[in-house]
Amino acid sequence: MKIAVCMKQVPDTTEIKIDPVKNTLIRKGVPSIMNPYDRHALEMALQLKDRHGAEVVALTMGPSQAIDILEEAYAMGADEVYLITDRKFGGSDTFATSYILSAALDHLGPFDLVLGGKQAIDGDTGQTISSLAQHMDCACINQVLDLQVESSPAGATNSNPTVTVKRKTDEGVEVLETTLPLVCTVMKESNKPRYASIQSTLDALEHEAQQICLDDLAALLDESKIGLKGSPTRVQKSFVPERCAEGVFIEGAPKDQAHDLVEQLVEAKLLV
Repeated sequence: MKIAVCMKQVPDTTEIKIDPVKNTLIRKGVPSIMNPYDRHALEMALQLKDRHGAEVVALTMGPSQAIDILEEAYAMGADEVYLITDRKFGGSDTFATSYILSAALDHLGPFDLVLGGKQAIDGDTGQTISSLAQHMDCACINQVLDLQVESSPAGATNSNPTVTVKRKTDEGVEVLETTLPLVCTVMKESNKPRYASIQSTLDALEHEAQQICLDDLAALLDESKIGLKGSPTRVQKSFVPERCAEGVFIEGAPKDQAHDLVEQLVEAKLLV
């Protein structure tokens, strides 16, 4: 079984700021990290590797500094890591990005399973992996909590093992059964990502991530569908919402405060 994990390097949103004049993200001085949801997707892939001897390939699209998260993925246990990078890829929205990723997967594959985080913490769209499945013409299951692959009996020639998936829904947990190949988005509740050992971290620094550029994918891509010009969506404006919260202090003894609070809630039609 061959598993691909699509990852993204994102700014640490706990320290992110927005330029009030340009309405753009201020990236200077803000550390970049592996998208936390993608870390859970990688852990799910590594657990399948532990159980079934799968090959795990981690890949990301971005500038040269995105190699940092690939080193981290290799240290955690990925077998190979790939950086998809080219100036002509710059400005790609989620749909164009998923199109490029699908070409890279076609170039490196075939893959039995493709995993990614539920969403990225910078854009929060949750669109890329689902769009990727569309480009790949592959079944997609979102918000996965658990994924079990049925081991084939010794000597079996079945090329499409049965997969049992638990996914989160608004009503609870849904259990689905399907076959590979499959694309999934992974929830943070699915697992607890492992820590890389000191030795594996040192090994990752010596392991060179392979790069994939436009020339490598030229036969698989339509250049009119990549980059800013090939993106069907545009970000018109980014801004920090204005804070307008107003506090109300209720004076008096605790019993009187409670009575006044209830009256105000009833007047506001928050209580009946």
